[in-house]
Amino acid sequence: MDESIFTQTSNVPELTGREKARRSFERHVYAPIAVLLNDWRALVGSLILLGFVVMGVIAAAPFGIVLVEKATVMEGPIYLSPFQDWAYPLGTNVMGKSILKQVVHATPAMLEMILAGALLSVCLGTLIGTVAGYRGGRTDSALMTLTDVVLTIPGIALVIVLASIYQPESPLVVGLILGIDNWPKLARTVRSQVLSIREEAFTEASRIMGLSELHILRKDVVSNLMPYISVNFATSARKIIFESVGLYFLGILPRSNLNWGLMMNDAYNQANLTNPDQIHWLLVPMALIILISLGFILLAQGLDRVFNVRLRARHETAGGDE
Repeated sequence: MDESIFTQTSNVPELTGREKARRSFERHVYAPIAVLLNDWRALVGSLILLGFVVMGVIAAAPFGIVLVEKATVMEGPIYLSPFQDWAYPLGTNVMGKSILKQVVHATPAMLEMILAGALLSVCLGTLIGTVAGYRGGRTDSALMTLTDVVLTIPGIALVIVLASIYQPESPLVVGLILGIDNWPKLARTVRSQVLSIREEAFTEASRIMGLSELHILRKDVVSNLMPYISVNFATSARKIIFESVGLYFLGILPRSNLNWGLMMNDAYNQANLTNPDQIHWLLVPMALIILISLGFILLAQGLDRVFNVRLRARHETAGGDE
C-alpha cells in the first residue's frame, strides 16, 4: 500500500500556543461580545442589570471605601418629592430618610436572593431534565416521577410554610427557599429537548467516536439547550423578585435586611398613599422591580442570538480577518 497518502494527511501543521489562544479568545470572548453588541435587546438588558450590579457594589463598600452612606433619620425634610432637591433625587420618606440611599443599600440583598434562587432552579432543572432525557429507562421514570410530585405541590404555599417555620434572615437562604418550586417546569422542557437532541447525527457521531457521556452532555446536549436555559433563568429571576417582595410586603419574612419589599411595606403602613406627595415612597421600589425584570427579559431574548452557533462563527471569522 502506498504510504504517501498517510504522509500527506499527517503533514497538517499544528497550531502554535499563540494561535490556539487567539482562536479561543475569538470563540469564547470576541464572538459573544460582538453578537451581544449587535442586538439592542441584549445591550439594553445588560446595561440595566449592570446598573443594579454597580449599585450593589457601591452599597457593599469595597475595600472599605464608603461611596453612599446609609440613610439616617431626619437627614432631610420629610416627604420631599423626587427631583426637587438633588441632594435627595428620589425624595425622602416620613422619617426624612433619603430614598435613594435606601434603594442603593437594599440592592445587595435583592441580588443575593435573585442569584441564589434562579441558579438553584436553573441548575437543578437542567441537571434533572438532561440526565432523565439522555439516560432514559428507569432513571427517566424515577426523575420524572419526582418532578411530577413537586409539580403537584402548591409552590407559593410551600414557600410560605417554610418561610414561616424557619424565619430565614440571610438573603441567600431566602433565595434558596424561593427557588425550590421553580425547577420542575424547566426539567420537563429540557427533557423533551434532550430526547430529540440525543438522536441527532452529531450526538450519534460523538458516541461512535467513543467520547465520554459527560463530554457529550456538556458539548453536544447542554450547549444546544442554552437558549432555553437563559430564558428560564430570566423567568426564574422574575419569579424570585415577585415572590420575595410579596412575602416581605406581607410581613411573612423577618425584617432582617433592607430590601424593596420592606420599603414597600413601610410605605404602605406609614404613608398616606392617596396623597400624591407621599406615594413616591411606594412607587420608587415598584419602578425598580419593573426595571430589573425588564433587564432580565431583554438579556434573555438577546442571549438567544449569542448562543446561535452560526452567528458566533460569522463573528469569529470577522475577528480573525481583522
